[in-house]
Amino acid sequence: MASSSGKSISNSSGSSPQQQNSGSDHQRKRRRMESNRESARRSRMRKQKHVDDLVAQITKLKSDNNRIQSSIGFTTQQYMSMEAENSVLRAQMMELSQRLESLNEILDHINNPTACNGVYETEAMEFNPFNLACLNQQHPIMASPDMFQY
Repeated sequence: MASSSGKSISNSSGSSPQQQNSGSDHQRKRRRMESNRESARRSRMRKQKHVDDLVAQITKLKSDNNRIQSSIGFTTQQYMSMEAENSVLRAQMMELSQRLESLNEILDHINNPTACNGVYETEAMEFNPFNLACLNQQHPIMASPDMFQY
């Protein structure tokens, strides 16, 4: 059948409009696939970089953790050593305090002018170590913690 104008419809390229559409669709599909491949490649690269960064971070954190644990161990040893030394020093201080207290009691007894166990200066002429207190009443003796430095 002829068209009403009497002219036939033809395409200069020799292909129908459906074939041209199909060719451009194919080209768009190919470009989209290529773009998707490139996008996937970039995504894999980003993912690999992220994994590499995480591995580097893990390595650094493990190193930091080992350093900190070593420091804690060293500090704990120092603490235990200081604690032991403090215990020894406390015991020595208690012993020296008791000795000082005893010496001060002896000196208080020696320097007490009123009571010399019933012995007065005139009676204490013979040597008696327990009665020396009566002889030293004019020059009192006192002990202080400074006298016991080691």
